[in-house]
Formats: sequence, C-alpha cells, structure tokens
Amino acid sequence: MGVPSRGLGKVATLGAMQTFGRFAGVTIDCQDPQRLADFWSAVLGGRVTESLPGWRRVTVDDGTPVLTFQPVPEPKVGKTRLHLDVAVPDAGEAVGRIGALGGRWTSERHDYPEGTVLVMADPENNEFCIVQYYKT
Repeated sequence: MGVPSRGLGKVATLGAMQTFGRFAGVTIDCQDPQRLADFWSAVLGGRVTESLPGWRRVTVDDGTPVLTFQPVPEPKVGKTRLHLDVAVPDAGEAVGRIGALGGRWTSERHDYPEGTVLVMADPENNEFCIVQYYKT
C-alpha cells in the first residue's frame, strides 16, 4: 500500500543509488514552542514563524534545515536520543551567549583530534552540542 506523491518532487540520483528524499528539517516536541523558537532563532540567526496554530518554525536563510517546534503537554523525560550539533568559532564565547539566552552547559566536554564538543541544554533541557573545530 503506497501513498500517492502528487508530483511532490523529482527523484535524485546519488552514484548508483537512487534517493527518494532530502533532509528538510527537525521537529522538536516541547511545552513552550515560542520560547524554544526564540532561543534557537537567537542561536542560529533565524526568523520565527507560525507553521501551524501553536507551532513555531525557525528558518535560517543559509540553507540550514528548518527547526519546527511542536506543542506537547508532557515535559521531556530522559536523555535526548537525537541531538543537533552547532559549529561555533569560539566554544567559550558560545557557552556564555547560550547561557544568557536561557540554555546551559551540562559540564560535559569531549576533546577529539578534529575539535572540542561541549554538551549543552536548551531552556527545556533538550541536549545539543556546540562544536569548535580546530583549524588545520
């Protein structure tokens, strides 16, 4: 049983493999879509719009996939199984700016050959990472 596509797009080819989709965005369940959209808009330099009644969307003009915030009644419980990585030029500065916006550093840090990763949390405790790549 299939769902008709109504001509929604062309199929792309990647080498010998045919693809059927493209990454367009991430939807995050949250209790306060406006608060999280405002936070992420400030972090990423995007603009906030209402995608559906009560929902918010952050769009960045550089082609970054959109973030959509879907209202749900229950709070986040447990570790986030999927998280965003945000590249920053200066991790220390980013920690301060994210803290001023209502986020926080979890005190978790990972140092890898390609750079430093700090685990952060947004105002509803959704984990994400800021990554400062080393210059090569």
